[in-house]
Amino acid sequence: MLTKPKFKICRRLGPGVYDKCQTPKFSATSGKFGGPNARRPKALSEYGTQLVEKQKIRFSYGITERQLSNYVKKASLTKGAGTADKFYEALESRLDNTVYRMGLSNSRRGARQMVSHGHFIVNDHKVTIASYQVKPEDIIKIREGSKAKKIFTNLAERMKDYIMPVWVSFNIDKMEGKVVALPKNTETFLDLNVVLEFYSR
Repeated sequence: MLTKPKFKICRRLGPGVYDKCQTPKFSATSGKFGGPNARRPKALSEYGTQLVEKQKIRFSYGITERQLSNYVKKASLTKGAGTADKFYEALESRLDNTVYRMGLSNSRRGARQMVSHGHFIVNDHKVTIASYQVKPEDIIKIREGSKAKKIFTNLAERMKDYIMPVWVSFNIDKMEGKVVALPKNTETFLDLNVVLEFYSR
């Protein structure tokens, strides 16, 4: 569980770490990112840059050091090119992240709580493990007993302007989503190769 104040983490690692930090208000109040008290950031060493990028991933996805290390190890088993892509696929294919990408929660932390509280059925089986890896063709349903919960009320209204990634879909009428394809790395905020280099030391 993350305990550090999100604002301080965003100031240190960048506004992309948390959705709530990706706002004009954050930019205006954060001296590091162009506010009235803006200051020139210190240049980081290669090792320092690797640590920062590693922390960005950890806080963005809400995972532990051990989980991150395991994702890197599994991705590194891929022969030839594509290690970064496999690494990204593993991160994005977490069930909590998939629920977040479908637009059912406005944060990964919220999505993680939804999963752990047993609100979702994956391929007709209740799953409460946030790190559960989904795959193409998986069907993710909101559990029948959870559809009336406050967190799912007015879902159509809340999602009407949301544009979800092409690798997932969600049917409001059926209250179920589908993993259409493998996630493709379009994230510009994270430098996955730098993190892979850190673990290859």
